[in-house]
Amino acid sequence: MRVCARTRRHEHWMETRLHLAGKLPRLLLACLMLAWSAAASAASPNQATSSRAARDEAIRSLPLDQLAPDVKDKILATVAKASIYRRLPVHVTNCDPDLYLFLVRHPDVVVNIWEVMKISNVALERTGPDTFRARDGAGTLCDVRFCYANHDTHVIYAEGSYDGPLFNRPIEARCVFVLKSGYMRETDGRYHVTSRMDTFIEIEHAGVELLAKTLSMLVYRSADYNFVETAAFLGTVSRTAEANPRGMCRLADKLTGVEPEVRDRFAELSVAAADRAREREAMQASAIGPLNETNSARPLFRRR
Repeated sequence: MRVCARTRRHEHWMETRLHLAGKLPRLLLACLMLAWSAAASAASPNQATSSRAARDEAIRSLPLDQLAPDVKDKILATVAKASIYRRLPVHVTNCDPDLYLFLVRHPDVVVNIWEVMKISNVALERTGPDTFRARDGAGTLCDVRFCYANHDTHVIYAEGSYDGPLFNRPIEARCVFVLKSGYMRETDGRYHVTSRMDTFIEIEHAGVELLAKTLSMLVYRSADYNFVETAAFLGTVSRTAEANPRGMCRLADKLTGVEPEVRDRFAELSVAAADRAREREAMQASAIGPLNETNSARPLFRRR
């Protein structure tokens, strides 16, 4: 009964996060919207900022020597011309590292989950091993390329356009996203993943760029919120997989928008996350031992 109750709580938690994620239907189309000026010296390491120091640090962190020449030129040009820069808030979430990396590198799985839950109109298709095309059905189109990926750094380049009633001609933008991830393992074996994203945006429309700067604080708050909620969503998927792997396998079967091998891998990682969670619980139960008169008064921790 306790296991069932915990599973229901996790399912409810995931549904809540999925509902919030529905408010961010343009996750991969953010290259047209993520505009971000904050005081440099006042910002803490975990807060969002547009400071020169953060910008310079982000540029130095780019693995330029490991990028293909054509990609390197595009990234350098966008970073140099970008009039809009934002370091989004650092977010820490309890998440299985393998599942986290899988979801970061397979945004089509995340979007397909939203489609299954009927909370997003975004369409995302994989166009190559590291490329995607996304559209929102309202005039926004975006081509995304993962230019570099390892366990702690992802460099993403995006070219997007908007052609709709808001402007009298199409608006084009180019963006560079630098996602940094850190992993901390607790003594109980549980992982916490730290996510930080730097964004560089170049908009080819003086009027739109001026409008973005004028409304910067409003846009900043929206972008910061979207990133935090999206990062939290990955943690929700991980925790739900730990509590209800069978449910996640059923969900994987419904992901018809991705390749069968991707669906299978998502299911495998969900089951593996659940197995590791059970192993942690068993180890903790073994360490505490049965509750009796002898050990009931003992503290649940040991001094080192």
